[in-house]
Amino acid sequence: MKKFLSSRIFTLIWSASLAALLFYLCPPCFSKTTIGIVLGILLLLVNGAPWIGRINSLTQAGRILVGGLFIFSGFIKANDPLGFSYKLKEYFEVFQNDTGLAFFEYFGAIALPLAILICASEMILGLMLLLGYRIELTLWLLLAQIVFFTFLTFYSACYNKVTHCGCFGDFLKLKPWESFWKDIALMILITLLFAGKENIRPVFTNFVLGALVILGIVLSVSFPVYAYRNLPPLDFRAYAPGMNIRENMKFPPTYSPAVIETGFMYENLKTGEKKHFSMENYPWQDTLNWKWFATDNVVIKDAVDAPKITDFKVTGADGSDRTDSVLNHKAYSFWIIMHQLAKTEDNEELMNQLNDFYKLASDAHIEVVAMTSSSAQEIDAFKHKHNALYDFVTVDDIVLKTMIRSNPGLMLMKEGTVIMNWHYNNFPGFSDVKQKYIK
Repeated sequence: MKKFLSSRIFTLIWSASLAALLFYLCPPCFSKTTIGIVLGILLLLVNGAPWIGRINSLTQAGRILVGGLFIFSGFIKANDPLGFSYKLKEYFEVFQNDTGLAFFEYFGAIALPLAILICASEMILGLMLLLGYRIELTLWLLLAQIVFFTFLTFYSACYNKVTHCGCFGDFLKLKPWESFWKDIALMILITLLFAGKENIRPVFTNFVLGALVILGIVLSVSFPVYAYRNLPPLDFRAYAPGMNIRENMKFPPTYSPAVIETGFMYENLKTGEKKHFSMENYPWQDTLNWKWFATDNVVIKDAVDAPKITDFKVTGADGSDRTDSVLNHKAYSFWIIMHQLAKTEDNEELMNQLNDFYKLASDAHIEVVAMTSSSAQEIDAFKHKHNALYDFVTVDDIVLKTMIRSNPGLMLMKEGTVIMNWHYNNFPGFSDVKQKYIK
């Protein structure tokens, strides 16, 4: 029996059966021809392993590509673990809404530690592959991770749920289908590495390998923790220091808007297929075969050269639009960012520090404004609790989370340009800011 389970015939049976199952379960959003080609390539690699493994150069090229991409992807996400956790939470909310399973809410609650674990594991596994450390274990863990990501990106692309996967943070925003095909390419490469795993040799002695892997684990975990407790060391967002918000809100001459088609989703009563129809061709008369279940919008053509910032709007306590006055303020000003007051770091010493900072800035005739998405009642309760005298304006929650990965966070502004920003763990003294940044 053991001999049969390790035979090529059994490998062909289980791989072909799995491929057939995936082909059968594939939803109609994905071409059967395309899925057939992808599964055919994977079948060829799995069953042709004895011959493919003889091509050492192919294995080494795949090793460098997979290892390097995993390290790079993990590093970019580790640079902004809080932003990656927002993306994970978005996925979990989608799964909870679509499945009704309550345990996804628990995953959403631990999105941040999961984000740190995932980006750290990507860097660690990429390093282990390049070093040739415990290859069997490394390859299986790489495969498990890429299967997980392939499912996420496929679900997102197929059902149009999440606009971009967060695979490379804000450095490179991939569309759902682009993310999916990136994961498919990695899955093919990892399958190729399984075929040639005998060619992957350790590059150092066991002692040196162990020391390097331990060092890699320490650095891979420490880096995202550091980035979370401070701010992303590499800031690729449109609100990074040096960026001008007004300029990032402008429409370039090459801009063209997205083309969106409003239509209907119908379900085929015989096959269960769910299909989008336009306003011109929806089968409203064919009640024997089709049943309407939703109205939806489909992007026919993406916007070209859209502004980097499209949703920055500041509303005063009286409901007036203060966006222009805030961005066109000629002198220096400080923005205190508190995206949700209920989730703001509730530390008496920190709040006293903010109050002192506000007083010193006001004495120097420098404007201080606090931005939040919370309600007027929450603002009044917060000001009363912490004796806060600075004025509040309201801004969209997602915008505030994008502006700075800290709650509260501090930004120094001048005429719409971000001069500097600080995490609440690193709030500066007013005199230091005045000496270094206010000219």
